Parts: sequence; structure tokens; C-alpha cells
Amino acid sequence: MSRSRRRGRYRLRGAVALVVAVLEAAFTVPQANARTPSEDACHTTGDVMPRGDCGSFHQVFAENFNGDVVPLGSFSDCDHNADTRSAYCGGLTGSYRDDWWAYPRGWYDTANPRNHSNGNDRVLGGEYRADDTVWVSPAANGDGRMHIRMYRPASGGDLHVAAVVPRTVMRQTYGKYSARVRVVKAVPGYKSAWLFYDGGCEMDMYEQSWVDTVHFFHHPCDGRPQGYADTGRPFTEWHTVTMEWTPGLARYYLDGRLHLSDRRGVAARPLSWILQNESALYGAYATPGSWAQMDITWVTAYTYTGARPG
Repeated sequence: MSRSRRRGRYRLRGAVALVVAVLEAAFTVPQANARTPSEDACHTTGDVMPRGDCGSFHQVFAENFNGDVVPLGSFSDCDHNADTRSAYCGGLTGSYRDDWWAYPRGWYDTANPRNHSNGNDRVLGGEYRADDTVWVSPAANGDGRMHIRMYRPASGGDLHVAAVVPRTVMRQTYGKYSARVRVVKAVPGYKSAWLFYDGGCEMDMYEQSWVDTVHFFHHPCDGRPQGYADTGRPFTEWHTVTMEWTPGLARYYLDGRLHLSDRRGVAARPLSWILQNESALYGAYATPGSWAQMDITWVTAYTYTGARPG
């Protein structure tokens, strides 16, 4: 099931924003399944964000959101220098303006009939609206979280969805990328497709409908059939999801366990890491008034130092 994702550059202005109540999900962050040692380069075995270099990878970005408050509405005015490393969201300030970008209002997701960038025939999709779906605040236990609460207005119409992008590693060739994430409310019609993408080359980590299980997809840039792995683990558990991308090799991990390794058509040019969350490409459509939410408790990214990992 190929997932080509070149986004249309449509603009929609003047839409009336729906005010969404900020509801905190009171979930603690449990430890990952114990594995000694973990198979990824950082040997991640728990919920603590790794700090420092890991094997052949040099850490260039680490965010655990602790102590931070970024109100709903801040991820706005995000069309500045779109799809480039100088992109930014005008509504953000300080380090968040430096570190994060989001797909702007007026771009449409893969399922939306205004886009259908992978040739699907869905009749309902989403509009990227980080301005009213994304915020940062502590959970009930004090743990800092980025919250992404997608929804479909009670009046119907397009879903409001969100794709956030760490600016530090936009347009980067090779590296290691990890995040600790959980879907705290899953209902039909919502999905993730976290990916590395640019102009036809695509590698997907943490993908599928939120009521399904976590999948990985590798789309060789030379057109050969995709590789994929179903981890069998639900999105509603806390997971550490990791991608290690080196010359001629792509490795996909969940909770430190290697689920997919592929050498076919591995990209050898700059791609951007996109934490893309959108409307589902199959199954039931989101019902009017429905909502679903994910929490991210940390995000890390690394450059590749040039030595091939073991």
C-alpha cells in the first residue's frame, strides 16, 4: 500500500476556528518492555529521554517538554518559508519558534479529496490545523507533554489534523530519530504516518490507524516493492519509536526491538522528519463531534557521524 505524500499547496483563508477545550489526559508514563540490551544505538530500555551521543550518532536535538507551557493557538501562521529549514510558525516564540514548524492551515492531508496525493478515493479528509490541535503543558503527574488533539467539528466537514516538524533536522541526510509517544484516546477515523519524505523518497515510522497496531513501511526510492512490519503493539500503549538511517541501510525499532531492516533503495539525499497525524485512509470515517489525542513526552534527533553501525 504505497503512501506517496506530496502535499498540495492549497490555501484556505477565513475559515472560522473552532474553540477546543484543553483537556488534560491524566496518564502516567510506564516503563517500556524490559529488554537487555536494547537493540537500538542508544540502548533505550525505559521512558527516560536519552542524552548525548549514541554510537555512530551525534545528538543535535533533545526535547522533553518539562516545565513548558505553549498554549493552544500558538502553532499558527506557519506558512513562512514552507518546506525549508528556515520555516517557522509566527505564533510561536522563544525556543519553540526556533525548534518547531507545522504544516500550515490550508494544506490538506492524504485522504482529503483536495489532495489525494497517493491516489486514494476517500471522500473525507483533513485540513492541517496545528493552530487549534497542538499545545504543550504538564500532564496530571507533572510530566511535560506535547499534546495533539485532532477532531471533526460537530457540524461535519473536514477533520482538523496536525503534522509537526522538528526544524533542526529538516532537510537532513542520514541520522537517528526517536520519540516517546502514546495515543491516549483512539477512535476510528484518525491515524499517524510519521515519515521521512521529499519528492518521492519515503520511509515511514510509526504508521497506521490509531485503532490498529503500529506498523513500519519502507518505500525504496528505486521503485521496488515496499517493505513493512506490523509490530502487533497498539497505539494506546507508551512506545519509544526509533528510526536509524545510514548509507544503504534503514532500521526501524519499537521499544528497542528491531522490527524492520531494509537495504533496498535507501534514500541518499536530504529528507525531512515529519510527525504527521491525519485522517485514516481506510475503514470508518471520523464521526462529527469525535476527537482523538496523542501525547509525546520526548523527542530526540541525531546526525550520522560517518561510521557504519554494527
